[in-house]
This record gives sequence, structure tokens and C-alpha cells, in this order.
Amino acid sequence: MKDNVLKNIPLFADLKDEILEKIFVLVQKRVYKQNNIILMEEDAGDTLFILNKGSVKITRLSDNGREVILSILGDGDFFGEMSIFDGESRSANVIALEDSEVFILKRGDFLDLLEKHPKIAIALLQEMAIRLRHSDQQIEGLSLSDAENRIAMSIIRLAEDLGVIKMGQVIINNLPFQQDIANMAGTSRETVSRMLKALERKGLIQREGRKLIITNYDEFVREFG
Repeated sequence: MKDNVLKNIPLFADLKDEILEKIFVLVQKRVYKQNNIILMEEDAGDTLFILNKGSVKITRLSDNGREVILSILGDGDFFGEMSIFDGESRSANVIALEDSEVFILKRGDFLDLLEKHPKIAIALLQEMAIRLRHSDQQIEGLSLSDAENRIAMSIIRLAEDLGVIKMGQVIINNLPFQQDIANMAGTSRETVSRMLKALERKGLIQREGRKLIITNYDEFVREFG
């Protein structure tokens, strides 16, 4: 059972069972309730966090004190890696969007794993490259697009990070609150509400409480991606 838990983590998915067993001994498990602060910007950083269950938002505060959401992470994602490599303080805040369970690895243990098991290093680099591309797209989108397009692009990002694909549809089971989406898109909650209603009228999305369904994901991406 221990092995199965770690096999769900992309960083460790290609490792043999005996290696997973050794890693499991190294990790600590912590549970954070919704809205708990997991990390604070400028805190000292000597641990890697791996999200086993739940979702978190990565945020910073703008000069005028407004929260800006840089990313939202879900099951199997990791955070805190930058401080592991450069030894500097944390570069952003991390807050639980829902009740979440994380695995924690100390810096020395994780660097030792990277040295002994190159597959972990390769998986880490692949994910960091994906995040860098997403960041570039987000910067371009925020600077060149209007508010409605920025909201649509934020929904696409949420679909990539949190969604489940099924027969051409993407289901986001626990959509972040509208204010969080607004903070991702650099706009207001009222604009997000208006845009979501417009997308529903067009038949591009369906909403059931906190669940959002993109009815035809390829069409949605062609229109807004």
C-alpha cells in the first residue's frame, strides 16, 4: 500500500517498489485544512512539498496589496523546489484551497535521491520546463489579452492542472472560487461571474455547484487558447 501511494506521484512513478519503500521512510505527512497557509514568502526553505491529495494556490502580493495567483496545483504536484536548489528564502505564498495532504522531504534527503536516481531528476526537469512554458504564456496573456480572454485562458490552465478528461470533455470537480479565478486573470470577481454566465449561454461550459465541465475542450482551446 505504501508503494501505491508514492506511485501516484509523477516524480516517483517510474521507480521500483524497493526504492519507493525507502523513499516512504524519508517522507513526513502533514494535513492542512482549507485556507491554511502552508508556506509564506520570504520564509527560509529547506523542504520539498509533494501534494498527495487536495489543491493549493501559489500567490504573491502586488505592490498595492492585491493577491496575485501564479498557479494552482493539484494531486501529485510539488512545490518548494526553488529553495531546495538555490538555498534562498521562499519566493511565494502557498495556501490550501481545500483540505490537503502533503508529503515533505528534507533538502538533504531530496538532493541525495536526485543523485542516486536520475529518473527523479528527469521528471523534475520536465515538470519545471512545463511550468516555465505556462508562466511565459500567462505573462503574454496578461499583457496582450482583454479581461474575458484572460479569464478563459485561466480556465484552460485550471483544466490542465486540475481537470479530468473524459470523451472530449474536461471536468474540474472543485473549481476555485470566482475571486481566486479573478486573481489569476488580473480582473474582478464580477467580470469572472459575467464571463462564466456568457460561456454557459454559448454552451461551452456547464456548471453544477463547484463542478465545471468544458463540454468540448478542443473547441474551447481553439477559441481562446
